[in-house]
Amino acid sequence: MSIAESLDKLGPFCRNSVDCVVVLDAIRGKDPDDVSSRDISFGDPFSVDITKLTVGYLEDAEMEVVHVLQSKGVNMVPFNLSYTVDSVQGILNFTMDVEMLAHFDKWQRSNLDDEYEAQDQWPIELRRARAISAVDYFQAQRARGILIQQVRESFSVDAFIGNATDWEKVCVGNLVGFPVVVVPTGFKKISDAPSNDTRRRTTITTGIYAPPDRDHVALALAIAYQSVTNHHKQRPPIDDLGPNDPIPESPKSL
Repeated sequence: MSIAESLDKLGPFCRNSVDCVVVLDAIRGKDPDDVSSRDISFGDPFSVDITKLTVGYLEDAEMEVVHVLQSKGVNMVPFNLSYTVDSVQGILNFTMDVEMLAHFDKWQRSNLDDEYEAQDQWPIELRRARAISAVDYFQAQRARGILIQQVRESFSVDAFIGNATDWEKVCVGNLVGFPVVVVPTGFKKISDAPSNDTRRRTTITTGIYAPPDRDHVALALAIAYQSVTNHHKQRPPIDDLGPNDPIPESPKSL
């Protein structure tokens, strides 16, 4: 659903990066009913010669991805995305809260706050957003413009590898608008597990980031990585059973 027009982005959620290419090619383009949508070109990921790419990796990058891409002929170099703008997360919060309030303004003015599911979050956030002044919002957009310019200038590689769940990068990516393909790289134990020998696992992921409107480059690298690994084909156990736990009997059909 739409929530903040200058931040909203649509992307496929698929079992592998090849499927992402197919779905993205189908959903991309200008929507006549959405003034915030754009009609941008989408290069062919399968035509990208990854051996001619220079790809950076951040300190928090999953090194297995770095080594796999390097073995495929990609020029991998240490990289740091630099910018001087303070409080990127604050800019995102200001922008999202105000645009979200504009989207749900009619609901709030009609006293429909009780309709929201998360009663301890959304009504409070929307009321708080109404207290943000136009000057503060405009200053945040000025800072966002500077951030966009600085990030694009420092994006000296064709793509980079980094932690996909780091909130600072999530905020920068949203504000600047660069695409990321999130690929699974393994499993780890869940937090607050019911027991030490629980079988349940959660996915370890990493992000392959590209400059704005270069989705096909990130996808080409993801395809190359998944062509020689099988993490995306694995399925973690979905129950809490440990090796010493009895397996409950299946219900018998009548």
